Amino acid sequence: MTRSDPAASLTREVLERMAGTPDPRLREVLDAAVRHLHGFAREVGLTPAEWAAGIRFLTAVGHMSDDQRQEFILLSDTLGLSSLIETIAHPADAATEATVLGPFYVPGAPWRAAGDSIAVADPGGVPTLVRGRVRTFGGSALSGAVLDVWQCASNGMYDVQDPAQPRGNMRGRFRADDGGQFVFRTSRPVSYTVPDDGPVGVLLRASGRHPWRAAHIHVIVSADGHDPVTTHLFDAEDSNLDSDAVFGVRASLVKEFVPQPDGSTLVEHDFVLRAA
Repeated sequence: MTRSDPAASLTREVLERMAGTPDPRLREVLDAAVRHLHGFAREVGLTPAEWAAGIRFLTAVGHMSDDQRQEFILLSDTLGLSSLIETIAHPADAATEATVLGPFYVPGAPWRAAGDSIAVADPGGVPTLVRGRVRTFGGSALSGAVLDVWQCASNGMYDVQDPAQPRGNMRGRFRADDGGQFVFRTSRPVSYTVPDDGPVGVLLRASGRHPWRAAHIHVIVSADGHDPVTTHLFDAEDSNLDSDAVFGVRASLVKEFVPQPDGSTLVEHDFVLRAA
């Protein structure tokens, strides 16, 4: 007679109780979550002290989160989960690749006219012109497409982190013209550290990792009848492209910021949207 495995029996019991979940998708997600969480605990031989430490860590993540800072998103980002979800949701094809939203997106950025600068207050920044088109796979212009743009200032901080910056600094929404063309001004992006003064920073240090993000401009591009894409434009000269703290770099999004005679830089890029 083989001896029963109490741990496996417990997992089966939990799954059996979950089997009556009325919503099929919720049932599928709960079933997989239980199987993988129980499997993880068995694989590593998780001790009660380690389980308690994990609970304390997640509690601290929750305490650190508020309407200005989402430590859980930061945790998801630094574990590569946010990037994985975007990769699953946006299959590789001719469309612009998606990447992480990040913890500093703020809805309702100011509308700005074509050619305006989002760098309302960034005296230390290198002026940069960004231009291109929003189009379909076949090259057709997506007239009226919206670009929601944000980035940190040249001091490496977003407006919601820095009391010295006016709200809305380094943020703006732009509408493409009838030819799908867009143009806006900003500062050349700089690398910066994700917030590492909380529990996620403790985890990064404990795992021997740095908190630096590769220099980038965030953009959400949307157009009627097409799937929106949350993406970045990365500076090809940045030293953190191969070790971005949130695993957000995609080769197709790495761009040359070309120096201009007046000391500014120019970056050109077409955003390609997938039909909904």
